[in-house]
Order: sequence, then C-alpha cells, then structure tokens
Amino acid sequence: MRRLFYSIYKLFLLPHWLLFATSANKATIIQDIDRWKEAKALTGGHASILLHLLSQSKDFRTIFYYRIGGLWVHLLNIYCRKDSSFIIDMNTKLGGGILTGHPYCTILNATSIGENFYVNHLVTVGEIEGKKPTIGNNVSIFTGAIVIGGIKIGDNCKIGAGSVVIKDVPDNAVVVGNPARIIQEKAN
Repeated sequence: MRRLFYSIYKLFLLPHWLLFATSANKATIIQDIDRWKEAKALTGGHASILLHLLSQSKDFRTIFYYRIGGLWVHLLNIYCRKDSSFIIDMNTKLGGGILTGHPYCTILNATSIGENFYVNHLVTVGEIEGKKPTIGNNVSIFTGAIVIGGIKIGDNCKIGAGSVVIKDVPDNAVVVGNPARIIQEKAN
C-alpha cells in the first residue's frame, strides 16, 4: 500500500521534474543527486532518484527549491512543502553536492559555500555587521556549530559539534570548541 501511495505521489512531482529538466542549474542539481545517491545507497537514474528524494526528504526539497528559484518555488511549495526550519539565504552561492543530516533549525547565510558541503542540525552560518563567511570545498559542519562574520573556512575542513568559529580556518583543518581552535591540521 505504501509503495502504491508513493507511486501516485510521484505523479504530483512531475512539475518538479520538468523544472529540473529545463533548469539552468541542472548540472549542479545532478551533483546533489549523486551525493545523496551515494550517501543513502539509492539505485536508479537521476530522474527516478530525484522523484524519490523529492517525495521522501524535505531537506532535499529545500535545496532543490533553492536551485530552481523564482516564482515556481512558491507554487510548488503550496502542495509539496519544503523544510521551513532549514533556511538557505537566496544570495548565498552554493556549490553542488550538498548533503544534510536532518538540518533542523539550520541557517546558511554565507558569501559562498563550495562543493561537497555537509551540514548537520542546529547550525548557523551567518553574518555580522554585513560580513558573511566564505566556505571552501569538502567542508563538514556538525551539530550546533556557529560560523559567523567575514571569515574564510578553507577546503577539506571539519567544524566540530558546538564550535563557535569567528576566525579564519586554514585548509585541511579540524576545529572544535568555543572559541574554535585547531586540533588537527593535515597536509594536502
């Protein structure tokens, strides 16, 4: 019965698929799909995985709506809601391959966030006095972390749970604490 319900529900998602197929951000959305496919061990082509993720995951839907943008998002959100507690500022430049771990009460408000970004719940990436963080590629931010101000987080970094980051973090670093401090730095 559940399988039948989701098969019917996917028909309602056809407008989403049409927007995906014609989107200027299609390549970036495919990066997102591929990252989720690997993380969730999903099988199938991009179209079927997209419909599956849109029907099963509000956080993926939020990312998808961010990528599509425009008036369509408001119309689609009427019958297929995004996660209202996961906020991506529309001025944030977000690279492909974003993955979330139930991003309850998560706010992403950065100048830019690179590719293959992972974020967990209760995370705030925000501005102070009009200055926003810039986050590199392959960065993971874990539960309850705060990254604020005009700072730069380098590539391949991990921000530990509960950390408060207010200073630049070099490439390949692991930071924890309040205020955050580097506990590990790896060579390229």
